[in-house]
Amino acid sequence: MARSIEILTALFVTKVKKPGLYCDGGSLYLQVSPTGSKSWLFRFMFDRKADNMGLGPVHTVGLADARLKALECRKLLHEGKNPKAERDAAIAASKLANARVMTFRQCAEAYIKTHRHAWKSEKHASQWENTLRDYAYPVIGDLQVSAIDTDLVIKCLAGIWIEKTETATRVRGRIESILDWATTSKYRTGENPARWRGHLKNLLAAPSKVAPVIHHPALPYDQVADFMKSLKAIDGVSSLALEFAILTAARTNEVIGATWEEIDTDKALWIIPANRMKAGREHRVHLSTRALEILTVAHEQKQSNYVFPGKRESKPLSNMALLMTLRRMKRTDLTAHGFRSTFRDWASEVSMYPQEVAEMALAHTVADKVEAAYRRGDLLQKRRQLMEDWARYCETPPINGNVIPINLKNVA
Repeated sequence: MARSIEILTALFVTKVKKPGLYCDGGSLYLQVSPTGSKSWLFRFMFDRKADNMGLGPVHTVGLADARLKALECRKLLHEGKNPKAERDAAIAASKLANARVMTFRQCAEAYIKTHRHAWKSEKHASQWENTLRDYAYPVIGDLQVSAIDTDLVIKCLAGIWIEKTETATRVRGRIESILDWATTSKYRTGENPARWRGHLKNLLAAPSKVAPVIHHPALPYDQVADFMKSLKAIDGVSSLALEFAILTAARTNEVIGATWEEIDTDKALWIIPANRMKAGREHRVHLSTRALEILTVAHEQKQSNYVFPGKRESKPLSNMALLMTLRRMKRTDLTAHGFRSTFRDWASEVSMYPQEVAEMALAHTVADKVEAAYRRGDLLQKRRQLMEDWARYCETPPINGNVIPINLKNVA
């Protein structure tokens, strides 16, 4: 009895040249084209319709492999599945999976590109790029983002967690944000291995334990009047900007980035837009009489739309300008940011204004969510009197150790 399967031989497959179909049995056929090329064909019936599917060229798929492929096709038919449709679906799924493969570096670049326009400055974007380049990319940059796990995140952080704790915490946060983006974009699944709460918190020492907070050097508040007197003796835009920063208790970047559109002299208000504020919320600052005088002087010297212009055309002061003014005064023990602490100490120890009024003046975020939910306003009316009293204190040195009286109108 003739065999009904595995009819062909390897020698026949090699030698045959005549065009046509040669059955090996089990629905497997050797196909020889008029040009002499040879390939394998699986012919079958599905839903009462004849169909066929190629299994590959002979020079790539040998006789034994072709028979194995045909066997898999017959198994699928036995299970009620169309082998051709199954193969096409598998190919489509593979292409989709490949399309979704991205490395951590590619995800990071996409994340930065997407968020760059929302960040306050190009410097912020550069900090992201530089820290990722130095600490994340060497370990996980070229790995598929879907493969990144806790061990790899720890490997990025372990070398800097103790020695460069602040940098390490920022790197961790940036990795977490990028992995969240990748998950939302369907490039990875599962929990974020860079998350802190309930995860890395259990594996790494708390940042506050390994790197105590280093506060900016601050001038004692009872010395501020003498300091302001010395500051006024210095000519220049930088000294005006520093005095303005002290009187308004504002951050350096908020001051040097101030534009005339933000100033309303009629209402004695400086309205800083949300995109320039650390907390991302608009902040209104009352301008004391002395602060308005500084603006008058600055307007007389107006060179650009910036209140405190830099030397380069259409550019603000450098963020080092205020620090350089302190150095000119031989006060290397101080920083511009430290005067915010001076103001806060004065508000707490000298004035009788409620704590929340001073915190609002500093544009601090309210930590208590319940309190924040109920506090809808920004206490501007109370802050007006606070900033006037602060400006007056900066003008008048204490006499015999006694502080000047504080006007408590509208405080309670």
